[in-house]
Amino acid sequence: MTSANQPAHPVPSPAAAETPAVDLNDPALYINREISQLKFNVRVLDQSLDERTPLLERLKFLLIFSRNMDEFFEIRVAGLKHQIAFGHELVGADGLPPQRVLAEISAIAHRQIERQYAILNERILPELDAHGIRIVRRSQWTPRQKRWIARHFHHEVAPLLTPIGLDPTHPFPLLVNKSLNFIVKLEGADAFGRDSGLAILPAPRILPRLVRLPDEVCDGGHNYVLLSSIMHAHAQELFPGMKVLGCYQFRLTRNADLSIDPEDVEDLALALRGELASRRFGDAVRLEVADNCPRELADYLLHRFGLGPDELYEVNGPVNLARLFGIVNQVNFPELQYRPFTPSLPKVLQKSEDLFRAIARQDILLLHPYESFAPVVDLLRQAAKDPAVLTIKQTLYRSGADSEIVDALVEAARAGKEVTAVVELRARFDEESNLSLAARLQQAGAIVVYGVVGMKTHAKLMLIQRREGDELVRYAHLGTGNYHTGNARLYTDYSLLTSDEALCEDVHKLFGLLTGMGKLQPMKKLLHAPFTLKKTLLELIAAEARHAEAGRPAQIVIKVNAITEAGMIRALYKASMAGVKIDLIVRGMCCLRPGVPGVSHNIRVRSVIGRFLEHSRVYWFANGGEPRIYLGSADLMERNLDRRVEAVFPIEGKKLQQRIRKELDLYLADNSSASVLLPNGEYQRLQPGAGQSVRNVQEQLLERLSGLAG
Repeated sequence: MTSANQPAHPVPSPAAAETPAVDLNDPALYINREISQLKFNVRVLDQSLDERTPLLERLKFLLIFSRNMDEFFEIRVAGLKHQIAFGHELVGADGLPPQRVLAEISAIAHRQIERQYAILNERILPELDAHGIRIVRRSQWTPRQKRWIARHFHHEVAPLLTPIGLDPTHPFPLLVNKSLNFIVKLEGADAFGRDSGLAILPAPRILPRLVRLPDEVCDGGHNYVLLSSIMHAHAQELFPGMKVLGCYQFRLTRNADLSIDPEDVEDLALALRGELASRRFGDAVRLEVADNCPRELADYLLHRFGLGPDELYEVNGPVNLARLFGIVNQVNFPELQYRPFTPSLPKVLQKSEDLFRAIARQDILLLHPYESFAPVVDLLRQAAKDPAVLTIKQTLYRSGADSEIVDALVEAARAGKEVTAVVELRARFDEESNLSLAARLQQAGAIVVYGVVGMKTHAKLMLIQRREGDELVRYAHLGTGNYHTGNARLYTDYSLLTSDEALCEDVHKLFGLLTGMGKLQPMKKLLHAPFTLKKTLLELIAAEARHAEAGRPAQIVIKVNAITEAGMIRALYKASMAGVKIDLIVRGMCCLRPGVPGVSHNIRVRSVIGRFLEHSRVYWFANGGEPRIYLGSADLMERNLDRRVEAVFPIEGKKLQQRIRKELDLYLADNSSASVLLPNGEYQRLQPGAGQSVRNVQEQLLERLSGLAG
């Protein structure tokens, strides 16, 4: 850790200011995006060691690391392997070829996964045990527990198992992505005289991986056994007359990216349904085995899956730690968990039951989860019941087929409103859910479209048209996060409720582009990718550089999930070289290298990881004393700026602008949940300096907006 007691920004030396022309395409100025993403996952794992965090929440961070790593291998590593296999290697601004990136990923991932299991076995599990929460190992089972487990195995597990002997008529089975399996070494011949010596035992996906032991066979506390332990203990019974010499769990991770070319299909929904089934059986990218598995068996599995030694991960524990989330969800230990809180409502909404009237009076800004997402849902519900409402249009990226948002849209459609939903079918890992919600909306009579061919619709927009007297009045919701009530309790995101005529007209035009056809219409306030967003952001950055060169105060504060787009990074470098003070709050990937003398000496980068997933995107420009502030759905990534439909909207009015700036300042002052990016690409966790109080932005926002103190 490093002290947070540091100057607001590094002061460049005269020599740095006079540095001759710099090649901003120099690969040394860029960090590889996959390695940067991997280091974000490591920062998540680091949270499991923070003793200021309640114990069960520390376990959550350790398990989230597992989930993140699964997706990292399924998408990032799989993508690199695909490039190499097909001879289409793409080299980014960092200049690292895919083969070298894979080698670095392997070294970091092996080290961190070994560290993860050490944290689990040496820190988390012993501390849980001290609180009466135990995963009981086979060597610790009491006679009573053994009898109960045996009955459970015979009644609940064994009938569902299908051992597969390996011989010419029983080839190696096609195993589902991330499924739990055992490789079993056998001795002897079976009833047909077969003696291949090997079998595969898949664990049925329908069975829970974590089994709670009943209180009557335990001496207090919450006691669990793993399905893998139960199957291992009774493996001998599955091969009668033969001798089980060894039984070892393993798990295969496969490429889970979908490979649909929207231009080559007539019905995207139909093609996607077909592709989803194949996701479970993509190319192998990683093999996890128990660390007691003999090397010859591990090598045999590697050969079967076409993997090399560097793609083998030997682990000291269950091969799928994410299954331990069951513990967190089942036990009730308030002292080991974050304190619950109730999201607040701003005063303007506390005093008004008519949301349309409240929004007509003023723009309303909400910061979730500290402030409730309910007004967004309630606005839809009110619109569904209001006879004056004629149309509702909404984008849906990740919402869930059974969400309150979809319920309200279904109600509105059934009530005769003209409901249009732009459903993004290709939201990664939510494709199946989105297919379901699209079908549900269509059955209710809503118009459902799938956006624009070749581009994901990532914008977060809702537009309601209401007849008021002789006029049609528009109301809009614009956000930085998805229309998902569950995520709104876990992710930090902004929502803007507005009836601003120009902004609502812009939203109307954008929906026209998404659902119909036509040339681009000029917009007054909304920035949207792939048309005006990138160009305008570059102009705003360049304007700050001109302010600095003219001796005027110049500053940029950007909060996003990722910065990878080389053109944006070069623009920020140029602004830094011109003297602009730049603060970047970047949760995950950051390919910009801060603190390089003469280039990025005026740039600081920090990452905040805490109770909530930082998800809001904020763009703040000093603009010569008249700040310009934008919120939206877009990160500074190639895909967001060039290959997606994104919406970024202005925040106007000094009161709201000052509020956002104050909230950004809390992030910049955080000295307990923030890590700073160093010039070498590593991160250092901040801690309070001598005499400093602890400042945690999420705790401060909880206290300010939700009244949760301490």
